[in-house]
Amino acid sequence: MEKIGILTGGGDCPGLNAVIRAVVRRSLALGNDVLGIKNGWAGLVQGFVEPLTYFSVSGILPRGGTILGTSRTNPFKEVEQIQKLKSNWQKFGLNCLVAVGGEDTLGVAHKLFKQEGYPIVGVPKTIDNDLAGTDYTFGFDTAVQIVTEAIDRLHTTAESHKRVMVVEVMGRNAGWIATYSGMAGGADCILVPEKKFNVDDVCALIRKRIDRGREFAIVVVAEGATPDETHQVLTKGGHVDEFGHAQLGGIGDWLGKQIEHKTGIETRVTVLGHVQRGGTPTAYDRVLATRFGIKAVELIREKQFGYMASLRGTEIVAVPIEEALNQKLLDPKVFDDASVFFG
Repeated sequence: MEKIGILTGGGDCPGLNAVIRAVVRRSLALGNDVLGIKNGWAGLVQGFVEPLTYFSVSGILPRGGTILGTSRTNPFKEVEQIQKLKSNWQKFGLNCLVAVGGEDTLGVAHKLFKQEGYPIVGVPKTIDNDLAGTDYTFGFDTAVQIVTEAIDRLHTTAESHKRVMVVEVMGRNAGWIATYSGMAGGADCILVPEKKFNVDDVCALIRKRIDRGREFAIVVVAEGATPDETHQVLTKGGHVDEFGHAQLGGIGDWLGKQIEHKTGIETRVTVLGHVQRGGTPTAYDRVLATRFGIKAVELIREKQFGYMASLRGTEIVAVPIEEALNQKLLDPKVFDDASVFFG
């Protein structure tokens, strides 16, 4: 019998509870104990844990967020923190750990495995779908569905008032959410971090649409999109997390003012923000997350530490965690397909 720890780190994401449920139920069925670590890596540093049972995970499959809590804690930032982490690992008698998270959480997992020799397996998670090593991450499908529904709703008010609607969505470095939801929602222009944009070009697309008799427009912009006039990403208040990431936001408001000033068309801005992370995961994300959780337990049984679950085609396979530390930017072909409908 082994004692398996599980933690969820970074931003919350629809499908996290499905992973937890799968890891717990599969592990218990094999005769192992599972210890839930609260609030990501912070829980292992501070010693906040709880045993997970069949009862603990009953009914959590459709729930958003994570019952274990999360944080953006980097234990390698201070020597004292990493020493506390090691001490608590021994204190709680952990034999191995499942780390569920994105680039930063898995980066810590990789360091602990590679540099310290800790037996850790990973599960990739991000709504942005920007982790290399896997075709898709759970949470992405839910986020796209939420944004698409918002765009559908904004269409009716935009048409009624003959306005331009700017929709700011998540996407720090990659425009997967913006492009998929913009294409699904029939956006007239999509702006992504991978391609700097020119405001005059955006306004020209809007005027072209209006000249055809369509007196409104929908513009979807990822939070990390950058105008070529300033050559910098707009941030909120200069706040930086423990992994050095600035809090983004503001590009939508900036763009909305520019469009209204340059075209004379009334423009409104909607920033969806954390709405994209919340609520019930889609069926696709529940299934993918469940399969990832089962695979994580298989990796532990096979002692494939330093690996993570990954989707390749329709198969769930094992790939080294370090592959997830490389960024997966938007496929240019997908953006080209979306751009056919601009303007």
